Amino acid sequence: MTSPQPRIGIVRFPGACDDRDASWAVAALDAEAVFVWHRQMELPDLDAVVLPGGFSYGDYLRCGALARFAPAMEAITEFANEGGLVLGICNGFQILCEAGLLPGVLRRNRSLTFVCRDVPLVVERSDTPFTTRCQDGQMLTIPVKHGEGNWYADDDLYAELEARRQIVLRYAEPVNGSLNDVAGVVNERGNVLGLMPHPEHAVDSLLGSADGALLLSSLVESARERALAVV
Repeated sequence: MTSPQPRIGIVRFPGACDDRDASWAVAALDAEAVFVWHRQMELPDLDAVVLPGGFSYGDYLRCGALARFAPAMEAITEFANEGGLVLGICNGFQILCEAGLLPGVLRRNRSLTFVCRDVPLVVERSDTPFTTRCQDGQMLTIPVKHGEGNWYADDDLYAELEARRQIVLRYAEPVNGSLNDVAGVVNERGNVLGLMPHPEHAVDSLLGSADGALLLSSLVESARERALAVV
């Protein structure tokens, strides 16, 4: 039997300027990209969902704070609660934290300036649906572009996350002031990941690095397994 092409939803919020980049990237990695409008009350038949980067609703209140109330987020929350794979990139990470689907908060960069450059990342876990093509301790180079990527949690919450191994990616050097250089976290169940770096901008070596493809192809393969499980 031919393996199905997984259907991955790309949510389009007003101001989400990286939705087309995310769509192109997952399609290049053999998935069917399906745009999901932020006002949709129900999701189409999907195997995974990506919340892309950008500036949802202009970030006029607080990054992700308005998008968190978009009608589509109710359906995405239900999808995640049922075990569906959800990836939040940059602004998508902020939205997932605001919606309570991921722990911690994203604050202004410690420098109070916008950061836009390639950064080195260390893979802390390779056993999540988003990192199966990586190895523990592997170094990745993926770009960031954000003004509010400083992830924070209080001491008690951070200790819990460490104990449950919910820290998936760390910066290998100071980038934005994130607590203990956290760059990506997963929920306790392991099916929702948020990260500040942009893997969709690093899927071809012509762009300087193809390391982002390791993360996105992991998602595509995990989504394909999900699709096969229900065939």
